[in-house]
This record gives sequence, structure tokens and C-alpha cells, in this order.
Amino acid sequence: MRRTHWPHSGTIEERMVQEDAAPPEDQGGRSPQSPPWNPFSRPARGSAPMFHVEPSVAAPTGDAMTRVEAGDAAAVWDGRGEADETAPGVDATPGAGSDAVRRFPRARLLAVANQKGGVGKTTTAVSLAAALAERGAEVLLVDMDPQANASSGLGLRPADDQATIYHALVTDVAITDVIVPTPYPGLSFVPSSIDLAGAEVELVSAFSRERRLKKALATIQDRFDVVLIDCPPSLGLLTVNALTAADGVIVPIQCEYYALEGLTALRHNVELVRANLNTGLDITGFVLTMLDGRTRLSRQVAEQVRAHFGERVFRSRIPRSVRLAEAPSFAQPITVFDPSSRGAMAYRRLASELLTRLERQLASERSSGA
Repeated sequence: MRRTHWPHSGTIEERMVQEDAAPPEDQGGRSPQSPPWNPFSRPARGSAPMFHVEPSVAAPTGDAMTRVEAGDAAAVWDGRGEADETAPGVDATPGAGSDAVRRFPRARLLAVANQKGGVGKTTTAVSLAAALAERGAEVLLVDMDPQANASSGLGLRPADDQATIYHALVTDVAITDVIVPTPYPGLSFVPSSIDLAGAEVELVSAFSRERRLKKALATIQDRFDVVLIDCPPSLGLLTVNALTAADGVIVPIQCEYYALEGLTALRHNVELVRANLNTGLDITGFVLTMLDGRTRLSRQVAEQVRAHFGERVFRSRIPRSVRLAEAPSFAQPITVFDPSSRGAMAYRRLASELLTRLERQLASERSSGA
């Protein structure tokens, strides 16, 4: 087995432990006399990579590199020992495609759902919404999670007396009174709060309780191109409401074994909702998240998901990235927090790929007279 050479002694696993506990002078390769280490700084352009990789496992060369440059969906080496998936023919530069506004006759409602927690649902919902808005679409992001992580990730946690999605579901407050603007052009937001945790109990006796969200969103579908619904990590009534209202489901899948186990239950739930509540519901696509191209496990999980679900898997993969993890603490989407980062580029590619799929679906619906 080939070994990656680190500038410090020890195995890869030992080095990872060392990095977590290393003092500033070790983490940045600086001496004690150097300026203080800044965890949010980025290496200077043209600086040496963090570690050396043997040529046999480094970037593709020759014919392989030609395929990458030609736009093949292959691993592009970034100089840090990580691979990044590039969707063919997609410009991931900031603002690319913003001149061509994508308009649909009515909003396409997409639930971002997976009952397993920690797979990148909220990160995907927030980042994808921002990337879509950056490309000229009018986007509404709905926070349906009582944890309200999307709300805090955008810096829009509601005040105590402010109406949220809870009020739209339980007290019939108009959704137009709940929508709040964001600092980002084209992106609007419906916040959540911990009150939503009690909604499932309060709605038990409500008439047509599974369709409360669908009823609320029906009044504003002509205002937006895309509505993204960030679902809670469960298959309860809140998620059922989101699936009942949605045209499609985007399923983030972490590139680890446990993330695969819950897919069967999620697909079964989607089938139940389709059969009983929403005949038009379909899985729009699976998004591979937290991909670490250095590990065999990530590659194997990605291959298994793609082999099983085929073209439903988005070709754009989301890498494991520190910058993605840092962005919520600054209350900004990754496309604003670090526009040139690998995470921002990946979500821009995903946004372009999603818009292409939605346009194809619309064309198919028109041709079939739907």
C-alpha cells in the first residue's frame, strides 16, 4: 500500500491527531517568531502544498489529464491531497450564469430530506439556495427543522414576537407574513424556531394535517422559481408535510457506510407519500456530501450509490471542507463566506446541474401535455 508522506513523522492517522492538538507554529508551518496563526486564513496563491504525494498517486497526467481538461467528470487534484468532482460543461465561477434568469411557470418545490442526521442537509439547503439565487433564480428557503440551523446559518433567527413557519402551519398565519428578506439578491427565507417541535402534537387532531405546508405555499408559487424546504432529520409529520408539498426530493448522502442504511426507509416513505398524498412526488436526485477523495471508503460509497441509483445521482460532489463548516458560524452561505473555495464551487456546479434537470422536467411535462 502506498503511503502519503507528511512533513511530520507518524502515520496519517497519527498526523490527524497531531493536527487537532498541534500548537499554532505546527499547524501553519510557522516558527514562534512568525505572526500569530489565523485558522481562517488561506494559504497564499502559489504556496507549497501541505504535503507531498508520490507521483504514482498524485494528479492524473498525460491522457488522464487531457480527459479532465476536456470536461470529463473525473477527479481534479487540488494540490492538497483531495479530489474534487467537476461536472462537465459547468462554469463554477462566482456569478456565472446570472445573466440568464431561469423562470418556471410556477415554483418547483424541492424537499431536502434524509432522516439520518449529520449528512449535510442544512448545509446543502442553504448553500444550494444561495448558489441558485446567484445564478439569477428567485429562491425561497423554508426552514422546517425545529433546530432552526438554517435560520442561524443565515443570521436570521427570529425574534420572540416574530412569526415563523410554526405560525403558518398551526395558526394559519399567511406565509407572506412569515417570509423575510435576506442580504442576498434573489433569496428569501421562512425562519423556524423551537416552537416547531410541538407542531406535530398540536396538529394531531387538525384536519388534513399532512397538507398544511402545501396549503400555505400554494399562495406564493408564482413569486419564485425554486422553493427549497430544509427538513428535520426524521420521518415524522413535519417531513411528511414537506414531501406532500414538494414536487421532488433532494437526498444528501454522506460518503460513509451508516449513511446508506437509512436510504431504504426514506425511499419507502417517499413511496407511501406518493401513493396516498402526492402522486407527483419523485426523487429529483441524490447528492454525495462530505466526500474525502483520500479515503477508499468515500470512493466505495460513491461508487455503490452511483451503481444503485444511476443517473439520479448528481455528478457534482460536495467535498469535505473546513470552509463549509466555518461558514454558518459567520452567518453566511459558503458562496458569500468564501466564494472561491472548493465548497462554493461544488455548490455552484450542483445549482447549475439542478437547474438543467428542472428545465428538462418542465420540457417533458409540456411535451406530454401535463
